[in-house]
Amino acid sequence: MNAEAANPASPGPVMPTAVGPVTPTRRKARPRIDLRRLGRAALLGSVTRDRLPDAISHVVEAHRAHHPDADLEILRRAYVLAESSHRGQMRKSGEPYITHPLAVTLILAELGAETTTLTASLLHDTVEDTDVTLDQVGEQFGEEVRYLVDGVTKLEKVDYGAAAEPETFRKMLVATGNDVRVMSIKLADRLHNMRTLGVMRPEKQARIAKVTRDVLIPLAERLGVQALKTELEDLVFAILHPEDYRRTRELIVNNASRTDDPLAEAADEVRRVLREADIAADVLIRPRHFVSVHRVARKRGRLRGADFGRLLVLVNEDADCYGVLGELHTCLTPVVSEFKDFIAVPKFNLYQSLHTAVALPRSRTDSNGETPMDGQVVEVLIRTHQMHRVAEAGVVALGNPYAPPSEEQDDNGERADPTRPGWLSRLLDWQRGAPDPDTFWSTLREDLAQDREITVFRPDGGTLGLPEGATCVDAAYAQYGEDAHACIGARVNGRLATLSTVLRDGDTVQLLMGQDPASEPSPEWLEHAHTPAARIAIQRWLTAHPTAGRTEDEPRGRSGAARPVPEGPAARPAASAVVDRPGATVRLAGCCTPVPPDEVTGFAVRGGAVTVHRVECAAVARMKEAGRAEVGVRWGDTADCRVTLVAESFVRPHLLADLTEAMAVEGAEIVSATVEPPSQQRVRHTYTVQLPDAAHLPTLMRAMRNVPGVYDVVRAQPRAGVR
Repeated sequence: MNAEAANPASPGPVMPTAVGPVTPTRRKARPRIDLRRLGRAALLGSVTRDRLPDAISHVVEAHRAHHPDADLEILRRAYVLAESSHRGQMRKSGEPYITHPLAVTLILAELGAETTTLTASLLHDTVEDTDVTLDQVGEQFGEEVRYLVDGVTKLEKVDYGAAAEPETFRKMLVATGNDVRVMSIKLADRLHNMRTLGVMRPEKQARIAKVTRDVLIPLAERLGVQALKTELEDLVFAILHPEDYRRTRELIVNNASRTDDPLAEAADEVRRVLREADIAADVLIRPRHFVSVHRVARKRGRLRGADFGRLLVLVNEDADCYGVLGELHTCLTPVVSEFKDFIAVPKFNLYQSLHTAVALPRSRTDSNGETPMDGQVVEVLIRTHQMHRVAEAGVVALGNPYAPPSEEQDDNGERADPTRPGWLSRLLDWQRGAPDPDTFWSTLREDLAQDREITVFRPDGGTLGLPEGATCVDAAYAQYGEDAHACIGARVNGRLATLSTVLRDGDTVQLLMGQDPASEPSPEWLEHAHTPAARIAIQRWLTAHPTAGRTEDEPRGRSGAARPVPEGPAARPAASAVVDRPGATVRLAGCCTPVPPDEVTGFAVRGGAVTVHRVECAAVARMKEAGRAEVGVRWGDTADCRVTLVAESFVRPHLLADLTEAMAVEGAEIVSATVEPPSQQRVRHTYTVQLPDAAHLPTLMRAMRNVPGVYDVVRAQPRAGVR
């Protein structure tokens, strides 16, 4: 943890001066600690045995503000061990090394961390950088502190080489799965290192900043620790985008020098409205941080005064939040499209708040003849004091939610975490299957980039938490693990859907599983798998069965057994398509079942194959957006084809037998068939058929329509989210 972290591009007076929630009493923010003064205090206080060392007095002050009855003796003992162990070690900036664990502990104390977390934070580098052992930590401070220190201790490069960093994160995430306080300490550690990163070489600054951007900031967001996330974002912004940072800083400085302040006038107006409504509330101005200002500037172009911050309204009870909302929407002009209720439906990272925006009333004209408030829109956040604490500190604000190991253990003797969020459970599931550090590292970054989550429901009333954009393939692997290889289809909201169907928040998903234990995943499922768990499971099976070959989304009968298809370029379903890539295996996409003379395009997939889609297929749009290069495709002389047809009919006896007989007369070989349960005396059939000649398709469809009771037959539509 000894990466050196002094602000890389000190932003001056407009940079936040302390980490921690804005308190409703508006107490003066504690100035950032001078590391040299801290170092002198650490050395002078190192021999203290019967009282608290002066060097941790600032930590104690912050801790007592949140936990007035905390026992401080364990903090004194932890500091004495940390200072004596690190004595003689110096940071690259010249300060005694003990200043680092002290600064990390102060960050956590200001966020409201409980005593056990602060104790582990003081000791978090002792095992890694000194002669102190984990057993000694456990003997002197207990198993909880030992577990936290072990969780944040790096793996040695001498043992792991280039894999040390990803394997350290893997170890840390597994430890976080049992105790989220591990990641709290890591995030505070990285924040202090980023603050003093200026002593490092530029190339090392950039490398650390990129890992912070790709891994630590998304983790801070998912754990709800906004106070750490926003400052980390600004520090990374300053290193990786110095010119944008400089311009944004100028915008903030120039706005701060204005004689008028629309946000201050808006705050006064909101206070007046709430005072007249007899609602007790604190109304604060919450300046945007650098990255937020930069994003707003890119979105809106020219910024006005109200764009540099938002109003924060803090009340005592949940009901008061809605009372404030009603008064603001009654007395001011609301911007309805900006309203969001994260109290009724909290975000997955514990965040709760009401978001709204109101148009400011006309105000006096300034010296430039402009009306500063007229036409401006101010965003307003409404929450309780407790919601605000959780919004700023996230999991840190939970205190110690864990029962002692002796009282609450799982079957393996490990502590069970009742607060573990769904995204962390999914991450821990797929990381076990990541075959090597490189795959784990790249997949972790990709997974953390998916920052929105949806909830879908199972027919039994259970739920599945999935990232936004997940498909039925992802739902299958989330519910069944590797048994999802046998999935043959799905019903979404009661209607049959392809496995490539993109799910939406609130959907009900019934996964249809085959009975054949030898069922196999389709190689093309990889194109529709959005989650690491699904992709890793599918890829692992394909790697173990390199000779397995089948077309995309291979249709299966109701028994679940897949119809075998010849391998290689001579495979019949792909024989009629020719691609501009000599020697490539060609597969026709099962999601849109292209046939001559459909206009088609192709995309290269793993294993050197090319998948052919109809140009209007939703998968084509998604792959183009992802930057996938198209491969030219044309129809060859051989016109055999596979196609999926949907028949709508009324319920009558022997309908299925008559329909399949009509298809057989026309030479159609039925590869798979599904029949939905009747609804209002109507029934829907889906057939995937093989035709010896695509030219026979219109004749086949006419023959099916001529069967008594059948009132329509159409090609399956290649749209995402078919319901």
